[in-house]
Amino acid sequence: MLRRTKIVATLGPASSSPEVLENMIRAGVDLVRMNFSHGSVEDHVKRAETVRAAAARVGRTVGILADLQGPKIRVRKFENDKIVLNKGDIFILDAAWDGLGNQERVGLDYKELPNDVSSGSVLLLNDGMLEFDVVEVKGTEIVCKVVRGGVLSNNKGINRKGGGLTAPALTDKDKEDIKTAALIKADYLAVSFPRSADDMKLARKLMHAAGGKSLLMAKIERAEAITVLDEVIEASDAIMVARGDLSVEVGDAAVPGLQKRMIKMAREKNRLVITATQMMESMINSPIPTRAEVSDVANAVLDGTDAVMLSAETAVGEYPVETIEAMARICLKAECEVDAHVFDRRVTQKEFARVDQSIAMSALFAASHFKVKAIVALTQSGSTPLWMSRMNAGAPIFALTPLKETLSKVTLFSGVHPIEFHSKGRGQIEEWHQIEETLLNLGRVKEGDMVVMTMGEASGKTGHTNTMKIMRIGEHRKS
Repeated sequence: MLRRTKIVATLGPASSSPEVLENMIRAGVDLVRMNFSHGSVEDHVKRAETVRAAAARVGRTVGILADLQGPKIRVRKFENDKIVLNKGDIFILDAAWDGLGNQERVGLDYKELPNDVSSGSVLLLNDGMLEFDVVEVKGTEIVCKVVRGGVLSNNKGINRKGGGLTAPALTDKDKEDIKTAALIKADYLAVSFPRSADDMKLARKLMHAAGGKSLLMAKIERAEAITVLDEVIEASDAIMVARGDLSVEVGDAAVPGLQKRMIKMAREKNRLVITATQMMESMINSPIPTRAEVSDVANAVLDGTDAVMLSAETAVGEYPVETIEAMARICLKAECEVDAHVFDRRVTQKEFARVDQSIAMSALFAASHFKVKAIVALTQSGSTPLWMSRMNAGAPIFALTPLKETLSKVTLFSGVHPIEFHSKGRGQIEEWHQIEETLLNLGRVKEGDMVVMTMGEASGKTGHTNTMKIMRIGEHRKS
């Protein structure tokens, strides 16, 4: 069986060697996330080259996601690396403090924090493990009372409960990193902590100015983004359900419902969606997942996510390959419970905005009714397989294209599998014959299988898909 749901793995010390990368790709990685919080331009260039070389040796196409750091709203370092705070303690977050932190106060990376909070604000530190009530703000000092104590160590993050921090989504570092993402030809660029559609529009403008073609992904992790979710999704090519910071800002109980809502909205708007954060967290140190983690991954698949993502599990974990194998196994099993569904408003709507979109929907309708073995899309931009991927017709979609950037882009599309294809251009019948041979040689179909194919009469031009054909494999060699 071909897996519909894609797997995104984060690159890190545990997964940087060519040997481990190759094994991860064999195990099922479709897209590699490069965390731009760490490393220089030279590091990123080298890592991208390593990923693509490993994929080439395995014989698979693997996409690259460049993930921007975003604003650092963190405490600074402590004298002894950490302190222990108890309920009722008074502790000061001091934007002007340049020394090492102690039991009384610590400095801040984000100097504007005193302007964003006031008496009564609630601050959550270290992913919500610690909770502070703001007692008063005195100049650069935020005087807090500890409501929930624990260990506070170097560089831990700060969130304001309910959102409201004014830090811009794109820092100066991010703007430079966009140039690096363009340089390495990243397939996707993830923008951290966007608050509005304008943040995504600015990132797109900067990417184009740098000469890049990355698709833009909004990481939904701020409470403010939820209130304008429709506009943020419209301004993006993809979204990430970033459950870590989001759960801290809106409350953990709200996240499961938001996850379902975001996935549904993204698919309805023909946008891609990744579900992320702590999906297989226990496998950082364990060779098998917990039952709760199995259910979490499976439920994301049942919700309709395009991809599930691994972070620390593959970046620093002890079992990166085993984690991917487990995730692939869970996805495949969950997909068996998903019925093919093509009868939604997009198939039955009265009008289509574009010819290629109507062809895509017609192919899905035909594939469902004929119970074909595969859908084959000859594509330049990837638009037709994207539209097809928004619904499940019960058959794999093979995107045949000569363009490397399109091959890499479709690695994130649910149910779509990239195949490099260079038409010899000696007439339509010969091209169909060549397509049959390509699919047969790859073992994707067998003689006699029925397939639905979409293509354009103006071969090699973007946006010209205007033809659908239903054919049986082998018929053109006999004609």
